[in-house]
Amino acid sequence: MSRQSAPAPSPPETGREVVTETLHGVDVDDPYRWLEGDDEAVSEWVDAQNDHVDAALDDDIRDRLRPRFEDLVEVADYGPITVREGRYFATVRKPGADHARLVARDAPGGADRVLVDPNAWAANRDDDRPPRSMAWYVPSHDGERVAVGVTEGGDENYDVRVLSVPDPGEPRSGSPEAETEGYEGYGPGVEEVAILPERGRVNGGSLAWEADGDGFVYVATGGAADGAQMDKEIRRFRLADGPNEETVLLEHDDQHVWPRVTVDPDSGLLAVAFSEMVGGTEWYVHVDSDLRPVLTDTDAETSVRFHGGTAFVSTDHGAPRRRLLACSVDRFREGNLSFEECREVLPGGEGIIQSVVPTPERLLVHRQRDAHSRLSVHDRDGTHRRDVSLPSYCSVTWVSGNRDGPEAFFGLTGFDRPPAVRGLDLAADPGTETELASTDIDSVDLSVPDDLVVEQRFVDSTDGAEVPMFVCYREDVDVDGGRPALLYGYGGFRNSITPSFGRFRLPFLADGGAFAAVCARGGYEYGEPWHEAGMLADKQHTFDDFISAGEALRESGLTDADSLAVAGGSNGGLSVGAVVTQRPDLWAAAQCAVPLLDMLRFHRFLLGESWTTEYGHPEDPAAFEYLKEYSPYHNVDPDATHPPVYFTTAAGDTRVHPSHARKMTARLQNEAEGGPFLLRTKSATGHGVGKPASMIVDEQTDSWAFLYERLGVAVGGDAGGAGGDRADRDDADRDGADR
Repeated sequence: MSRQSAPAPSPPETGREVVTETLHGVDVDDPYRWLEGDDEAVSEWVDAQNDHVDAALDDDIRDRLRPRFEDLVEVADYGPITVREGRYFATVRKPGADHARLVARDAPGGADRVLVDPNAWAANRDDDRPPRSMAWYVPSHDGERVAVGVTEGGDENYDVRVLSVPDPGEPRSGSPEAETEGYEGYGPGVEEVAILPERGRVNGGSLAWEADGDGFVYVATGGAADGAQMDKEIRRFRLADGPNEETVLLEHDDQHVWPRVTVDPDSGLLAVAFSEMVGGTEWYVHVDSDLRPVLTDTDAETSVRFHGGTAFVSTDHGAPRRRLLACSVDRFREGNLSFEECREVLPGGEGIIQSVVPTPERLLVHRQRDAHSRLSVHDRDGTHRRDVSLPSYCSVTWVSGNRDGPEAFFGLTGFDRPPAVRGLDLAADPGTETELASTDIDSVDLSVPDDLVVEQRFVDSTDGAEVPMFVCYREDVDVDGGRPALLYGYGGFRNSITPSFGRFRLPFLADGGAFAAVCARGGYEYGEPWHEAGMLADKQHTFDDFISAGEALRESGLTDADSLAVAGGSNGGLSVGAVVTQRPDLWAAAQCAVPLLDMLRFHRFLLGESWTTEYGHPEDPAAFEYLKEYSPYHNVDPDATHPPVYFTTAAGDTRVHPSHARKMTARLQNEAEGGPFLLRTKSATGHGVGKPASMIVDEQTDSWAFLYERLGVAVGGDAGGAGGDRADRDDADRDGADR
């Protein structure tokens, strides 16, 4: 163990029931497979592990950290702005609220008119029921209706509720009202006009309103409970027909391919994309009840956006970091389109094109270069007009625009920059950007440390790769020995690690800690080649990059062997599991959230089969060879001393099965030296969606208490070790220590 941590109590006993399988001629022992079940014995084991966490964590540290996180959760959050014909939709979580409300405004900075307030739903006022949350919303093109996705317990299986939106001129007085099957909390004048109960994994990105606003097309899956998440249908719902009168446009059973839909609001054209989780995209149009191929037979990743008679096509075909092409909507409808027929609007360059927002006369273009953001304004033919002034090392988290005017909006954040919502006039001169809302940390007497340093470093890794890593820390704090440091990363599925604000991270920074984020291969920081360099047989590169980043932090003198922790979640949890088993000597502690860890059986649970395009398939002999070499569950060395590890998972996770964390915890507790090895299992939540503020505070308190104790961090800097003179200056993001 690191520093002066007290010995942890002994973990609960775990029975060994060895199952041996012969896979491709290799005998593989699995002594804890019984933890894949959901019977009473597993439930009792999970409860015992939760009790063990409570006994192992330092109550004094938790008690002293909790008030800081309770203050931080009170800060307001502001979601993206979506414009629909004079209505400006957004989500806002007010201080003291567990959940964000959906509001509409008559102007970007206008007064909020509440449409949906989940805090008033009956389930969220009853401690004995799983919380309900509004996970997404999609307004119709005319702004008169909105579809809302509601989940219970964060399981990502959604009810879709269709609501009417009052006209902008209607009275705003009154409070949220209307009781509809426990869904009180709709604002004045809002009516529930349809309910599509539990349509599986429906989300906002797979629902598109039709041009007339009287219906929508969406992609539905089966539910996790019946093992049908991979069964997909494209359905058309018309309000006049009712939910039982839906039309199934297409049934789709390819487990590795996911459909998505988009509609041109001008012509009504329905376009359907089919893409592998990490592969190319094929586009079709739905014409005369048939799917007509448009862009097919390609490995390119491609997205399409319709506006003003033009189909804008963003693709990595012929440009590893993406380029923007265009053709007429009429030509797109004809089908059998080639990339060569399209005109090039924006060529590929050093920065990766992340998104493009078209307006009647302009384009707002978001690029990332070296994993941080650039914004520029162009004519619709691609002519550069101006760059938008942004601070250094920042992230543009979303962009949106007004289809009918020059307005555009974007979210902005950074390690030292609380999230803000900005608006700009694309037809105006530079410097006309306005800040419409921002997370006000000072409102709860907390702030970013004045001496916070934010740097980007480049780390030498295997195969000659130069891997970006962001580092932030207080410059003027005195540290006795190595500075406590936390390295975070992900490394997969084209997800880029970019500068992010972490409100719950700032107590750690204020108390002298350093936070680092590594842009490991497998992400999209440098386009598809960077992704491909960390997938399938090259997945080891991801772990090499984590390890190289950890070694670089130690070699720089920023931290030392007793002071460096590593954290990640989901695919990032796999990365943590791999580097802990491959280099247990490098880390003083590890946090591993909702992880994949058994890479020989991941494909058998929930969405796992769809991830075989990223990792390889264990039933393929060649893939089996490299998977077994790094699968964390199968590579625990009983002779090595492992660092303390804090695992977290959720009983309602419908993406990554909780058995990964259970089995790994059991193996470490019973077969490995070192630790302690702790597992916290949450109920009434899933992979991360819809957590109420109270649950977030609990999670943050436990996660950071674990790190504070294991890295020897003094709360407020008053007990020796790392610390400083800003005892009450903290903050970070709602995803917590893993961001």
